[in-house]
Amino acid sequence: MALDDASTALLTQLGESGLPPISDMTPDEARKLGPALAEMYGPGPDVELVVEPADAPVPMRVIVPEGTARGVVVYFHGGGWVIGALDEFETLGRTLAVRTGCVVVLVDYRLAPEHRYPAAVDDAWTALRWVDEHVETLAGARVPIIAAGDSAGGNLTAIVARRARDAGGPALAAQVLVYPVTDANVDRPSYTDPANQLIVSRAAMIWFWGHYVPDPAARSEPDASPLRADDLGGLPPAAVLLAEHDPLRDEGEAYARRLAEAGNAVETLLVPGQMHGFFTLLTLPGAAVGMDFVVEEIAKHLTSSH
Repeated sequence: MALDDASTALLTQLGESGLPPISDMTPDEARKLGPALAEMYGPGPDVELVVEPADAPVPMRVIVPEGTARGVVVYFHGGGWVIGALDEFETLGRTLAVRTGCVVVLVDYRLAPEHRYPAAVDDAWTALRWVDEHVETLAGARVPIIAAGDSAGGNLTAIVARRARDAGGPALAAQVLVYPVTDANVDRPSYTDPANQLIVSRAAMIWFWGHYVPDPAARSEPDASPLRADDLGGLPPAAVLLAEHDPLRDEGEAYARRLAEAGNAVETLLVPGQMHGFFTLLTLPGAAVGMDFVVEEIAKHLTSSH
């Protein structure tokens, strides 16, 4: 179906601002987009506590909901490994915390091009292991841990889930992959479809990959393109949220298929009429659909892990 009216209106508003496409910006220029969008969301729901642990090896923001925590969600934000900051994702984190009853840990991994591949992966893995070691302090008990992320953060989520399998832990109750980057192939049909050149385009993804993994040969490594891992068996249950009008749709569907073929539990929701970024663009109606799916999937795996 066609892009929904709310997304079309947002794109019109952005177009009228006169900003060039991301692919024509410097990284510093592109990083100014996030705070402007975040102002639209408001502060998010009230929570018990928001703190940044001084002893964490990677900067993190811990959002603690009121009441007894049911789990911990380690969340890796999107932004093509180049843009994105904790302040821009706090409203999303607060919403996730309140809706799931979980402590949400937003991870401030290092960004490219100042810190190229595999810096983001290493930070994500370090953060996940630290959370696992401190889960009782964070949540008050040994509760289930879920890894989650959108776009580039979905890429990091898929990679650390595989690393955790290979390392024998941390044990993850689930992985939540929101329109994840799973492959550096930018010639799939969803990339070349003119209807998908929206808030994130094929040109933007080429720009992101160029800053994060400038060596084309390295992009085929599983820690860059998790779809290319030889073995995807034995991974935690996956919830995969995708958008119809998204250059990344095909690789997200391909990754979900490979997870299922390898014997993993997978639930996939493709939301029609939505573009890349809809889950974190909290003013869009489609974001509520995506949030409901994510919350339901997290609840299901918190229950099953107990």
